[in-house]
Amino acid sequence: MHLKRRILIAASLIFLIISIGVTGYNLIEGWNLLDSLYMTVTTITTVGYREVHPLSPAGRVFTIFLILTGLGMVFYILNMGARILIEGELKELFGRRKLERRIKSLKGHYIVCGFGRMGKIISREFRAKGVDFIVVEKDPISAGLVEKDILFVEGDATRDEILKEAGIESATGLISVLPTDAENLYTVLTAKGLNPNLRIVARAGEEGSEQKLLRAGADKVVSPYYIGGLRIAHTLLKPAVCDFVEFATKAGNIELQMEEVTVQEGSRLDRQTLDEAGIGRDLGVIIVSIIRPGEEMMFNPTSKTVVKAGDVLIALGDVKKLAVLEGMARRAA
Repeated sequence: MHLKRRILIAASLIFLIISIGVTGYNLIEGWNLLDSLYMTVTTITTVGYREVHPLSPAGRVFTIFLILTGLGMVFYILNMGARILIEGELKELFGRRKLERRIKSLKGHYIVCGFGRMGKIISREFRAKGVDFIVVEKDPISAGLVEKDILFVEGDATRDEILKEAGIESATGLISVLPTDAENLYTVLTAKGLNPNLRIVARAGEEGSEQKLLRAGADKVVSPYYIGGLRIAHTLLKPAVCDFVEFATKAGNIELQMEEVTVQEGSRLDRQTLDEAGIGRDLGVIIVSIIRPGEEMMFNPTSKTVVKAGDVLIALGDVKKLAVLEGMARRAA
């Protein structure tokens, strides 16, 4: 039974028995409201200080009825309250332990600090891609995290113990999208100190905050206002381009996707040209660019371009074909 419904039933029973008692004494004995209420409350709570007035035989019979009925209702309400308390505590205890076990089992996951508008979008994209992640939020109830099937830790992301609880030592990356630049700055400093190898992306709101966040240890800093302004301008100046980019990068698009594929050493793609690998010819996937460690990004590579281990291919194509490409890029068993 739902908690609110149980509380409503308990309150209704209390009101009912008091109403019966007050009405009974008023009709049988002719007492006023205060005397009837006082006698009813002392009777059903078994306090029994004294009778307000001498009782008639009919009043005594009614009092016996009120005691038996009132005690039954009181014990029922107490039992209901105990069950609510015990069930709630046990549910919270077992739920928390289950959550802790799930968090401890995470490896190579991402930590999203803040579940505001940006945090919700990031979480939705991660879920669409099947990426393991955990949210750190000060007020998970108001943020709507409790109702969602999302792993979360309640607390301040700027504190060491909270990030440790989120498994920062074994995490791959952290995204800080807290409300203020100061909070994001402290979070980046704390996270980098706990895991120097962590890849960190932070949100910057004000001008000048970007460089501070980069100096604090963030690998990338995103300014929503700057990006939003550019997007609005480009939507007017280059509408077709914007529509294409949105179509190619939107999660859940079953027709076309843009993905990045990392080539592993010993894979089928290692030391092969794009033509030899048959990426365009056989898969129909377009390699938009190749990112090679220590070198500038290579846009629009030719069919003779040799793919090497460690390269990141920015590929555009059908979702199923991209999955085949990812398989080709993995180390051969």
